[in-house]
Amino acid sequence: SCRTVLSAEQAAGGTCERCDSDVEQREMLQWFARISAYADRLLDHLDQIDWSPITRQAQAHWIGRSQGARIHFPVADADTSIEIVTTRPDTLWGATYLVLAPEHPLVEQLATDETRAAVTVYVEAARSMSLAQRQTVGTRKTGVFTGTWATHPATGQAIPIWIADYVLTGYGTGAIMAVPAHDRRDFEFARAFDLPVSHVIEAPEDETLPYEGEGRLVASGPFTGQDSADARGAICEWLKRAGAGEATVQYRLRDWCLSRQRYWGPPIPVIHCSDCGAVPVPDEDLPVRLPDLEDYRPD
Repeated sequence: SCRTVLSAEQAAGGTCERCDSDVEQREMLQWFARISAYADRLLDHLDQIDWSPITRQAQAHWIGRSQGARIHFPVADADTSIEIVTTRPDTLWGATYLVLAPEHPLVEQLATDETRAAVTVYVEAARSMSLAQRQTVGTRKTGVFTGTWATHPATGQAIPIWIADYVLTGYGTGAIMAVPAHDRRDFEFARAFDLPVSHVIEAPEDETLPYEGEGRLVASGPFTGQDSADARGAICEWLKRAGAGEATVQYRLRDWCLSRQRYWGPPIPVIHCSDCGAVPVPDEDLPVRLPDLEDYRPD
């Protein structure tokens, strides 16, 4: 009811800390400082800073550089594909379904006439949840089938496309290839909805599924018998030759949101012109100062 933007911490319980109204997520235009462009420099220069090893380790984790693969899963009977990013391309042959975040731009397109109502209800429900709630470990997995299938780029088999709130848009592409035999969240989801589990990494005798470690690849096409860690690079090359993907580097670091949709937020020195678009305020007119108001609350 106070009609303002909240941080994740201010809406952790699903309600506004000021007016107790239910909070919902919306896509909005914001201004960001593009610090992700400096990710490698920030990471490479950590050793030059006089910080404790623990602090440097925490910063490296925050930047979160990881190597992996970008893989394309063609959507059946459609001229589009779903792009996923994974740090474990060695588990590709174990992917038995895809999962999209409820906010993924393809969700509406993928819903069929038979599933559209259920998909719409689920997406609306996800908007009322905070990111903290969606990421809570041990939370019962929920989801809904879109009614559409994708083609597995390695096996050619049809695999179902689901949406679930445990997948987020803030990391990667907002879509994952689910490998339930080797990922705990995927395993819990597969068990909840009776989806197939196909193990492709040989686990030690005392390990049970899901096994998330390294090992010898099994049921993995031409890479069967290879060590999982050693095979990642070769699988990325294979994907590139097949036109199905490529090696990639990704970061946990996200661009810093500067703008706040409130009166007391930092004024962004940009003029929104109906003819020219967004135009920077001339240097001689800086800084932009907001007028003093007795009541800054929206009507």
